[in-house]
Amino acid sequence: MRRLISICAVLVVVLIVGVLLFKKTPPPAPAPTPILPVVVDPRHASIGTSVQGRPIDAYTYGTGGTHLVFVGGIHGGYEWNSVLLAYQFMDYVAANPLLIPKNLTVTVIPSANPDGVFAVIKKEGRFTAADVPTDTNIEQAAGLGRFNAKAVDLNRNFGCKWQPESTWRSKKVSAGTEAFSEPESAALRDFVAKQSPDAFVFWHSQASAVYASECENGVLPATLTLMNTYATAANYKAISAFDAYPVTGDAEGWLASINIPAITVELTTHETVEWEKNLAGVKAVLNLYTK
Repeated sequence: MRRLISICAVLVVVLIVGVLLFKKTPPPAPAPTPILPVVVDPRHASIGTSVQGRPIDAYTYGTGGTHLVFVGGIHGGYEWNSVLLAYQFMDYVAANPLLIPKNLTVTVIPSANPDGVFAVIKKEGRFTAADVPTDTNIEQAAGLGRFNAKAVDLNRNFGCKWQPESTWRSKKVSAGTEAFSEPESAALRDFVAKQSPDAFVFWHSQASAVYASECENGVLPATLTLMNTYATAANYKAISAFDAYPVTGDAEGWLASINIPAITVELTTHETVEWEKNLAGVKAVLNLYTK
């Protein structure tokens, strides 16, 4: 009996050792899949070309029924920071695709005057602040880059109270041979005719304010709402009427004449983009048109 018990005990030990020896080790857990940032690729199109043949690029996000447009650089290299602000906004959308609500389509036109940008920056296409020549004199840039390659002030070449000669500060400037005589302003006109946008925001510098637009029939109520929304969120002054000097043929006024709300956002200097302020303004506008 004792022998039988001993044999059984040995068998149990052998069985346990065998199980331990031949037990399969579970495979290691798979490595977690890295979470990559979502990148939004906008729909890119050239809406026209400049006097010197440079494309006027437009980048569109979303497919919603309400269409908002943001425009920089209509005064070219003189206001190069307005172009940089547009590019920074595009980068932000790429990294934060949920910024654009489903009911909206958003188009960004970074530079409405690419020849004027090139005249100062001396670089084709997209640029950064590091590309701006360190010896850039802003008053010299005004002469070189505010106008297009035919020395026309593009923001005096649109079809609202147009005159062949207009004013900038105390200076007389050329407004072209007729409204939309310049390929850059004609490109924006044709874009509007094709796309029928619901509102425009133009970035300029340097007055640290948001201006409403108006033409023959005064300021549209929707323009006042747009102006106050951006200005409050961005902590800029809201100014419903520009009266520093007479302006004719401006893009915003032309849009007002065809019942499209448009505002002019003036950055505080010619060198900074005031990103946090303007991001807050943009977000407030997107929220306004989401309601």
